[in-house]
Amino acid sequence: MTQTLTSPDQIARALWYVDRELVTLREEPIPKLTNGNTVQIRTLYSAISRGTERLVFHGRVPETEWDRMRAPLQQGAFPFPVKYGYCAVGRVEFGPDFLRDKIVFCLHPHQDRFVASANSVVVVRGEVPPKRATLASNMETALNAHWDAGTRPGDRINVIGGGIVGLLIAAVAERIPGSEVVLVDISEEIHRIAAALGITSARPDELSKRALADVVFHTSASAAGLQTAIDCAAQEATVVEVSWYGSREVAVKLGGAFHAKRLRLVSSQVGAVATPQRTRWTHRRRIEKALDLLTDPKLDLLVEGEVPFTEAPDRMADILSPDATGLPPVFAYDAAD
Repeated sequence: MTQTLTSPDQIARALWYVDRELVTLREEPIPKLTNGNTVQIRTLYSAISRGTERLVFHGRVPETEWDRMRAPLQQGAFPFPVKYGYCAVGRVEFGPDFLRDKIVFCLHPHQDRFVASANSVVVVRGEVPPKRATLASNMETALNAHWDAGTRPGDRINVIGGGIVGLLIAAVAERIPGSEVVLVDISEEIHRIAAALGITSARPDELSKRALADVVFHTSASAAGLQTAIDCAAQEATVVEVSWYGSREVAVKLGGAFHAKRLRLVSSQVGAVATPQRTRWTHRRRIEKALDLLTDPKLDLLVEGEVPFTEAPDRMADILSPDATGLPPVFAYDAAD
C-alpha cells in the first residue's frame, strides 16, 4: 500500500466554541501524514446538529456528561473552549492510494481541512451526493431509535417533532411494511417537507381524531412534545425519548392513564448500539448502513439550506437560537465550489 504525504506548511481553519454564545474560526497547522493509515481530507460540507450544538453553544452540557459528550476527534474540553461537531463530508487529498480522491464521511468537528485515521472514514457511495451524506449521523440516530423501539410491520407509529432526526425516523418508518406513520409538528414548513417526502403529518391538536399509536418517537426536546408523545400512546405502547435536554429539567404528567396503560418509556442514545443489535453490529457497520439508507433523492429537502463556513461566527447565534424555526443549514466550504 502506498501513500502520498502532505506538505509541512498547510493551515486549516476550524470552528471553536470559545465561550457562552461565542464562536470563532481559529487557524491551526495540518499535521503531516506519518504512516499508511492516515488521510488528509478537504471538507466539502459539514452538518450542524442543532439540538446538541445548541446545548454546547449555550454552555448547557452538564458537568456530569463532559466526558461522555466528547465527540470523536474533538479538541479542547467542556465547557469552553471546545472544537465540536461530528458530521463532515469531504474529499481525500492525501493518504493511501485506495482512498485518494474518494468522497468520505467522517465524525469530525467543523474544519476546512483535517487529518484522520483511514479507519475512521467511510466511503460515500456514488448514489449519495456529498451534501446529502452529511445526514449520515442523523440517519444513524434514526436507525438506532428504531432498534430501541422494536418497530414491526403493521405498527401505528407517531413521531413527535419534525426536525431532521424526526423526519428521518418517519422516513425509515414509512419503509416498514404496513406501517401507519404520522409526523406531528406545529410548523407549516415541516408539514410541507413531510408532504414532499410522502409522510402524513398532523398538528398536536389533531391527534385526538386519530387512533392511538403502537410506537411513539419523541424528538422535539420540549416538555410539551414529550407529554404529547405519552398522551397519544396506546395500551402497552412504547414511547421512545430521542431528545436530549442537557442541564434542563423536564416536567411531564405521569398520573392519569400513564400507569393504567402500562406504557413503556425508553431512552434512545446513539453513543451505544441499541441493545437488541449490540452483539452483532459494530459502530462501523451501523454508520455504513446509515449511508446506505440515504439514496432517496427526496432527502435533499433536509439539506436545502447552506451557509458559507467563513460566515459561521456571525451566523451561529441565529442558527442555534431557541427561537430558530425550520431545519438548520449545512456549512458549505470553498472546496464545494
